[in-house]
Parts: sequence; C-alpha cells; structure tokens
Amino acid sequence: MRVVIIWRENADYSRAVTEWLRDIERRVGRQPESLSPDEPSGESLARAYDVVEYPSILAFSDDGKLLQMWRGQMLPKIDDVAYYLLEA
Repeated sequence: MRVVIIWRENADYSRAVTEWLRDIERRVGRQPESLSPDEPSGESLARAYDVVEYPSILAFSDDGKLLQMWRGQMLPKIDDVAYYLLEA
C-alpha cells in the first residue's frame, strides 16, 4: 500500500504535521510519503483526488485504488494510519 500526505511546509499547521510525522516514524518505523501541493507531483495527485484542504493523508491499495482519506488540521490517530503503512 501507499500512504501520502499532501501539505505545505510553511503553513500554520506545519509544526503539528512535522511532529505527527516524527511520532509515526518512531512508533511504526515508517512514515507517509510527503508531497507539496505546490510541486507538480503533489498538484496532480491533489487534483486527481479533489484534495482542497491541507494537510490531507491518502491511503492507496497496491493497484492505486483510494482506500482512505483524512482531511484537515485534525490529524488522524497514528494507529489509524499505521495499518496502511504496515500493510505496504
């Protein structure tokens, strides 16, 4: 599976995202792929899945099907995302 977080590093929520990424790395041993909506790859993914709120976390199956999406500054619990990271 693939897990991606789309966010901007210089936003008001960036500290919370950085801490969340650090915590998930510490607990799970992996973290989601980080993309910026201002870069071509992040912009195309955000456009394809109608992501207009940041940060957004998307979990995909191996064949590219969207399985789960979390949107907004209320980041999901690490355990909720860990399932998708550990199944990869």
